[in-house]
Amino acid sequence: MRLKVFSTFCFLLITATLMGQERLRGQVVDQQGVPVVGAEVYIRQTETLSISDEKGEFVLEAIPFGTYDVVVFALEYRVYEQQLEINSSTALRIQLQPLAAQELSEVVITQEREKVFALQKLKSVEGTAIYAGKKSEVVLVGNIPGNLAANNPRQLYNQVAGLNIFDYGDAGLQLNIGGRGLDPNRTANFNVRQNGYDISADALGYPESYYTPPAEALDQIQVVRGAASLQYGPQFGGLINFKFKKPNPNKKIEWVSRQTVGSFDLKTSFNSLTGTLGNFSYYTYFNYKEGSGFRPNSNFDSRNYFGHFEYQFSQKTSLAFEVTMLNYLAQQPGGLTDVQFIQDPVFSNRERNWFGVDWKLYSLLFKHQFSSNTDFSLNLFSLDASREALGFRTNRVSQPDDPNEPRELLADNFQNWGAEARVLNRYKINDSDAVLLLGAKYYQTSNDQRQGPGSNSNDPDFNFADQDFPNYERQSQFEFPNLNMAFFGENIFNLSKKFSLTPGFRFEYIKTESEGSFRNIVLDLAGNPLLNEEIEDNRTFERNFLLLGLGASYKPTANLEVYANFSQNYRSVTFSDIRVINPSFQIDPNISDEDGFTADLGIRGRVKNALTYDVSAFGLLYDNRLGEILKNETRTNALGEEVETGRVVRFRGNIGTAFIYGLESFADWNIKEVAFPGLEKAKLNLFVNLALTNSEYTDSEQNNVEGNKVEFIPEVNLKTGLNFGYGNFLGSLQYTYLSEQFTDATNAPQDINDNQRGIEGTIPAYDIMDLSFSYSWKMFKLEAGVNNVLNNSYFTRRATGYPGPGIIPAEPRTFYTTLQLKL
Repeated sequence: MRLKVFSTFCFLLITATLMGQERLRGQVVDQQGVPVVGAEVYIRQTETLSISDEKGEFVLEAIPFGTYDVVVFALEYRVYEQQLEINSSTALRIQLQPLAAQELSEVVITQEREKVFALQKLKSVEGTAIYAGKKSEVVLVGNIPGNLAANNPRQLYNQVAGLNIFDYGDAGLQLNIGGRGLDPNRTANFNVRQNGYDISADALGYPESYYTPPAEALDQIQVVRGAASLQYGPQFGGLINFKFKKPNPNKKIEWVSRQTVGSFDLKTSFNSLTGTLGNFSYYTYFNYKEGSGFRPNSNFDSRNYFGHFEYQFSQKTSLAFEVTMLNYLAQQPGGLTDVQFIQDPVFSNRERNWFGVDWKLYSLLFKHQFSSNTDFSLNLFSLDASREALGFRTNRVSQPDDPNEPRELLADNFQNWGAEARVLNRYKINDSDAVLLLGAKYYQTSNDQRQGPGSNSNDPDFNFADQDFPNYERQSQFEFPNLNMAFFGENIFNLSKKFSLTPGFRFEYIKTESEGSFRNIVLDLAGNPLLNEEIEDNRTFERNFLLLGLGASYKPTANLEVYANFSQNYRSVTFSDIRVINPSFQIDPNISDEDGFTADLGIRGRVKNALTYDVSAFGLLYDNRLGEILKNETRTNALGEEVETGRVVRFRGNIGTAFIYGLESFADWNIKEVAFPGLEKAKLNLFVNLALTNSEYTDSEQNNVEGNKVEFIPEVNLKTGLNFGYGNFLGSLQYTYLSEQFTDATNAPQDINDNQRGIEGTIPAYDIMDLSFSYSWKMFKLEAGVNNVLNNSYFTRRATGYPGPGIIPAEPRTFYTTLQLKL
């Protein structure tokens, strides 16, 4: 009944807002009057963006009469920027001036786009999404002179403040980023999407990302912090959305081939085809990677295919189909103790550990414009995937792997599908403009997980060996049928031309289930079974809740914005929280969901074309936070009693209430524009990305937790560097520093004499320097660089399971070279 009333209210609200708006049409042409396809036409004051079609024509919706700064950008043309009066008779015909032949260089084209700073941030409204008053960042991948072939996250996300990154050295097969005290492992605390749809294993039941799109295929990476919970899911981290390159509107076929070689036998091959034939457009690629890794037992290879196929039925209606396929196999060298890491960080005593992933994603996106004021989108998406982890893992990290013993095998299968519909309507309240977004999401999963003995061979044999090892202790088999339904909405109220409020809501219904059993096996000292029984363990977590949020934006000028937002957050218990038997930690059987809120207050803008900046303060309250503490292990004996085993393990459960707060800042200074503006072919920018974060557990029922620092938070997180160039030559020098951070709620210190575990302790402070270059000549482009120039020895993670347990060392100094051919 409650859902029915709620849906009726939403229907009445949207139909009541279908009112008229101003609509501005125009055309972009070159000096000869030939239409310019794909030009970006942007109104600074209203943050309205339109792309010119094959006739050079564009439409800007909901533009009230007045004076505006109109900015137009197109490749190989000078940026057009004029202040224009717009009224009922206005019809724009914009003529672009070409870049002179001697100016047509990488540096000039890059800087022409950088002049349009506002084009490179998320607008208040984009498509059928609202970002007004939110903390958002956009990574323009094409402007990064870093190691794109290896998806180097330090360089890709160097302008996103406060991110904490796990370094693995696996050529970017997995993305591991967190921030504001969120565990970076497989980016599980963000809602991760590509082109607007979910790509993780299970967005709520198991939100880990085993697939990461190659940077070479991306146009943008959009990052929206905690306030994204109202539109994209309740996670504390917010949204990460990978936007792929768009089909080339000017060619029937375009081929880009990028071949890379690097240290430790790294070889990658990226080949893409794109084009437009009438109303049909496409973008597709195949990416292959292989390498031997910087440690023994670190071989990997992967194959990734992506296809985007779109048909434009009319100017108002389009249908796009996307398919993604990924398959990779990686050998995992295991973790180290502190003593092993200090003595030899490339050491490995794990020869039989393997990890395999098979990922298939499908999406069908229908977009329709009901009127000049109302846009609709419907995205149907599904996942058919699996991941398998095989090897020897023990909390005694230094213990050698006995080749006669079975390996542990975890096999997960993920099958899910979902549908997300959005309606965005522009309307008026008296004489003020307003924008309403309403949406609904249905998401259903059918996942299963099995844990048990694998073979005792060395090869990646992902078959269970139950018959050979019937008394293997860690055995379980579960199904996880999950269901999620959500309704959400936001509305921009422009209280004046400079000030707006954006309230929003999200209603969630979540049903998380666990159906299956595990074996309780007790062995005597000789390894003979005293007890071998199967125990059923069926659980159901069903809940519904309402999240609220509010954003505010004040824009005294077109180049300055003060923003603030508040949003409630929620994280449901995942099935890995419910049931995975791990020798390194024990799970609280009474584990429950987490909740809290995120708030931001910031100022962002630009000073002419010389300085862009974004400085904000944030606060995050995390109640019932899941975490890990050191605790005496317990298990059920033959009498059904809980007894201590004498071992100390990491205990995972609801640790308590945590408060995290800090300052995040980013600034980019165009030194060239200030010092020598006459040198058009020169580029010199200094950027500083600094986050200062503090935290405290304010309440906890666990021992030795209250008053402690929150884990995964370096108090100082700095990325700074120079981007420079002349003509077709571009370069970048980047320095990264992170201060010491804890890895568990008890704040266990590092023990440099530990030669047993390596699981507990801090991550010491570390710093890294990266150097990259690129040079373009006609259809060719050469890229090269050095990562970790100073060859510092450091690590970013102490793993409790795969790929450890133990310290996971980061890469030493590495080199890479990429040759690109574009036809």
